[in-house]
Amino acid sequence: MKYLSGLAELEEIYADKPVLASTAKEIDYLIPEYIALIAASPFLTLATVGPEGLDCSPRGDMRGFVRVTDDKTIVIPDRRGNNRIDSLRNIVRDPRVALLFLIPGSGTTFRVNGRAHITADETILESFAVDGKAPRSAIVVEVDACYFQCARAVARSDLWNPEKHVSRESLPTPGAILEALTEAEIEAKAYDGAWPDRAKQTMW
Repeated sequence: MKYLSGLAELEEIYADKPVLASTAKEIDYLIPEYIALIAASPFLTLATVGPEGLDCSPRGDMRGFVRVTDDKTIVIPDRRGNNRIDSLRNIVRDPRVALLFLIPGSGTTFRVNGRAHITADETILESFAVDGKAPRSAIVVEVDACYFQCARAVARSDLWNPEKHVSRESLPTPGAILEALTEAEIEAKAYDGAWPDRAKQTMW
């Protein structure tokens, strides 16, 4: 396989200049229209970087779970997860982050590049409490660049079409994967069977 040798060769392949719509949409602050996209999203991916490398983590909650505090700042509660805290470890050592918001039913996605910090301020955390349970920390992102992404990728993937959804039965379960990786130290049936109750008890 032949690889490109540098930037000049790449730019020769993509010689067409971006149209105005591709560049005018990128700004370094949040306008009301962009805030509306954030408010409509129940899911985002968070990309971080640290000494060990890159990490990209899913973040999901009720629609509008990301809070806009001003036109340069958003706050994301760190809900319960697997306690690996890979993203948080990266942020405290390198603040650069990238976010990609998805909106079910819409082809439009929204991107934010910025610098993040972790807060454990009790007042902020309590304001994010659900069922009396507050997150242990929150991620505060200062916006450096933000813009909506055109709908081609979502349209090509037919992402929201129920007829294209993959059957769960056709996929290996988390328990089956763990059983294979641990040489059956984790037993698939027990792990998968316990998951619904475990998830219900530890959602928040």
